Order: sequence, then structure tokens, then C-alpha cells
Amino acid sequence: MAVYRRFEDLQVWQDSRVLNKALFDILKDRDDKSFGFLINHIFKTAGSVMDNIAEGFERNGKKEFIQFLSISKASAGELKSQLYRALDCEIISIKELESLIEKSNSIIAQLVLFMKYLQASKRRGSKYEDVSLEYEENLNWESFFNS
Repeated sequence: MAVYRRFEDLQVWQDSRVLNKALFDILKDRDDKSFGFLINHIFKTAGSVMDNIAEGFERNGKKEFIQFLSISKASAGELKSQLYRALDCEIISIKELESLIEKSNSIIAQLVLFMKYLQASKRRGSKYEDVSLEYEENLNWESFFNS
């Protein structure tokens, strides 16, 4: 089993990023005078999918991570609903809808499997591990980032 040290290493986060880029490519030149509210909401919701994966990962606890993955999954479902609204308003085509729904469904499936894996895991998270730290008396904020 792979060990993930950064959320950027998670395939589901990478796929969420690809989905966000695809949405941007499709919607960046669409008229936003009439439907800007929906386009803006779509961007925010898609961002929430990847952002909650990242935030949950950075919490360093299994229960919190599962909770944030669940929020991410809910955002992916909300995104799908918004995409149907975008189709109905003729902001996107049926072909674009199908491609985006397929990407969203893949992310949802990955999130479900990831949550099941984490629920079955005995590991509680790195914040619960007993880690001994060496304290340096002259440690300063800048050295934290430069080490």
C-alpha cells in the first residue's frame, strides 16, 4: 500500500483538479451576463470537491478526513445537478455534460472507495501518533519553512 505524504499525490485530488480545468476550459468564454450566477456557482462547487479532499488530508486524522471526503462527495453530487441546470440553460452542450458527468461520477466512486478503505483502517491518523520532537532553543518561524 502506498504512503501518501501530500494531498497532491492522491489520484482523486488529481482527477478533481482535471475536472476543474475542464470546467474552466468549457466555461471561460461563455456569456456571463445572463447566467453568471450559475457559472460562478459551478466553479465554486467544483473547487469545493478538490479543496475538501485537501483540507481533510491536512487534518491528519482519519475521522476528520472521512468527513471531508464525504463533503467532497456531496459537492460532486451538487456539481452534477448544477451541470444539468447549465444544460437546460444552454450554457453547455449535451456532449460537454456527458463528459463532465463521467468525470464527476469517477471522482464520486473514488471517494466512496477511499472512505470505505479509511473506515476499515486501524490507523487513526498522524496527529495521534507519538512523535518525539527535538526542540531547538533558537528555532524561529523562518527556519520552520527553510528546513
